[in-house]
Amino acid sequence: MEDILIVDGYNMINSWPELVALKKQSYAHARDKLLDILSDYQGLTNVQVIVVFDAHLVKGGVQKKENYGPVQVIFSGEGETADMIIEKLVDQLPPQLAVAVATSDWAEQQLVMQRGATRLSARELLAKVNQLKSDSRKYYKSNVVDRKALDARVEEKVRKTLEKWRRRR
Repeated sequence: MEDILIVDGYNMINSWPELVALKKQSYAHARDKLLDILSDYQGLTNVQVIVVFDAHLVKGGVQKKENYGPVQVIFSGEGETADMIIEKLVDQLPPQLAVAVATSDWAEQQLVMQRGATRLSARELLAKVNQLKSDSRKYYKSNVVDRKALDARVEEKVRKTLEKWRRRR
């Protein structure tokens, strides 16, 4: 399992059906939805997530880093692509960390694998996210007490006392 997941943000937005539909309305909404999904992913897996977005066509743009909840977000600067930032990150991270890069760009996958990272395609990451959601729902349903079941689990004497207090109002 990876310690750090680096995600090519626009690559996911242009590949995941839900985000493709959202970007037609607004790229900002699609970005926020992706970051929400990846925040949940980070919370459930304890994998540090870094999302990189291309902004290299923004005139005068400088690289910008911010946090979206627990997720680190990096926007590239003018003339700098997300791929360039991803490659720098992979090179800079300590070699003892397990790093995965999520992108469907074949050339980028080859580059990051040569540098010691593993790769995930957009489809593979989406499958992992969906499986994690499914597993967490099953866990929640099997481990959270049904409210109706509480009455059955309380001793008769306690239940009668609580019922008496409730009726006093």
